[in-house]
Amino acid sequence: MPMSTIKSDIEIARAAKMKPIRDVLAKVNIPDEPAAFSPMGRHIAKLNLKYIEKIREKKSNLILVTAITPTPAGEGKTTTSVGLSDGLNKIGKKSIVCLREPSLGPSFGMKGGAAGGGYAQVVPMEQINLHFTGDFHAITSAHNLLSALIDNHIYWGNKLKIDVENIVWKRVVDLNDRALRTIKINLGKLKNNIPRDDGFDITVASEVMAIFCLSNNLKELEEKIGNITIAYTKDKKPIYAKDLNAQGPMTVLLKDAIRPNVTQTLENNPAIIHGGPFANIAHGCNSIIATKTALKLSDYVVTEAGFGADLGAEKFLNIKCRKANIKPNCVVLVATIRALKMHGGVKKEDLKKENVELLKKGLPNLERHVQNIKKFGLDVIVAINHFITDTDKEIKVIEDHCSKLSVKVSLCKHWEKGGEGTRDLANNVVEICNNEKKNGFKFLYSGEMPILDKVQAIAKEMYGASGIEADDEIKKQIKKIEEDGFSKFPICIAKTQYSFSTDPNLKGAPSGHTLPIREVRLSSGAEFVVIICGSIMTMPGLPKIPAADNIKLNDKDEIEGLF
Repeated sequence: MPMSTIKSDIEIARAAKMKPIRDVLAKVNIPDEPAAFSPMGRHIAKLNLKYIEKIREKKSNLILVTAITPTPAGEGKTTTSVGLSDGLNKIGKKSIVCLREPSLGPSFGMKGGAAGGGYAQVVPMEQINLHFTGDFHAITSAHNLLSALIDNHIYWGNKLKIDVENIVWKRVVDLNDRALRTIKINLGKLKNNIPRDDGFDITVASEVMAIFCLSNNLKELEEKIGNITIAYTKDKKPIYAKDLNAQGPMTVLLKDAIRPNVTQTLENNPAIIHGGPFANIAHGCNSIIATKTALKLSDYVVTEAGFGADLGAEKFLNIKCRKANIKPNCVVLVATIRALKMHGGVKKEDLKKENVELLKKGLPNLERHVQNIKKFGLDVIVAINHFITDTDKEIKVIEDHCSKLSVKVSLCKHWEKGGEGTRDLANNVVEICNNEKKNGFKFLYSGEMPILDKVQAIAKEMYGASGIEADDEIKKQIKKIEEDGFSKFPICIAKTQYSFSTDPNLKGAPSGHTLPIREVRLSSGAEFVVIICGSIMTMPGLPKIPAADNIKLNDKDEIEGLF
């Protein structure tokens, strides 16, 4: 496509010919009646839980889209997920794409909007990237209600004997605001006020968000919320949200948010967008309810996991699949020539120039991810997310390397051509899904293994590490978690997404390093143990020039700069 004819993502989104949401839902046989869904305007709907429960389960195929290790050059998981779902529909298959809801933090911070790109987008883009259906606001309110109940309980006598120096439940807001990372509260001169240190996380890092996405129904949501550890007594006895009777009112705030949201792609195919946990401190996938609903409604479900396959796919497979009792039929590994060249040592400003030699040096990163996915007993397809600066020689290098790995590879031009640009990928996906005998899905570790052994397995098998480092205090914390009855929980490792190691500057496929455990956090409600390695921010800050600087309404009252 000539440069002069290339439209921006926002121009393409605004030109979209959206269909009424009832027509989109009709594609997957959802009737136009109040018992089935509630319209949220003309182009968005929330499905009703009772209707979803009545739909019979069917034999469907789940496709996980993941990627190589992220770089500033971009990989394009969401764009590829949308493009693949459109491609499957293009070849006559009934497909739904399941995505996470974007957070306002990245939208106004560094990343910008997250609704795909080019001709592989979900729409209406502005609503999706801003307040959407209010789900994140509901999660924020539920989280902060629990915070208020904790301090209120202390104010009125502290019957539970909460140690004010050992409260582990912070507050949240869905924005990047580094000034809120550490705050002091209760500074007023009220009689029973006890000043203490507190802080804010971003909403997507809330354990309520993780629980929201790992619950199969409302009843399970309420039970898991009740099991959140909020604080400890001075003799280290845990205090749970249910000790404050918080699970009831918190669930009330979430009763509509838990219903999956349905929108459409540019090609008017259904897209379910629901939930959005942080891909570091949590598992980074859309809700179980959304995924299972899509599996009931279509023959192919395309979903994505956050960051690279070593973090996102590993958590999707070891945490979400374990909790939801689901398994993928195949995995699509997204790679760009630009990103692989960066792993080989090319600087960002030189990415437009052909560089076959440094591209080859970046291939070990792709190969490591392919090998990792195969350790779960799954087949993988490499999707080359095409850029106009890619050369035939560079494309051939990746195709030849994938051939040596005995892995299918598809050149994808969905950004430019939509579903038509992923026909080859869609056909490869169908071929693998039809080969039932090849799917030998297995978890990387058993739930019965001790916590440190699970961490060791991830470090060695996923990151290429020689082992882990844990001091006596960390080991003591882990022993306490196991003694309290949480030893069977899966592991959620929080580390930099930019490297297999904990050093974000170490590109490619490093090996022989160690994985240092800096902190351990129990998510007793979400039912996983967070192992923090390196410096992880659960409340990001804004960059020097945030995306918000360019976001405004133009003379036509249209939003500019969001996407």
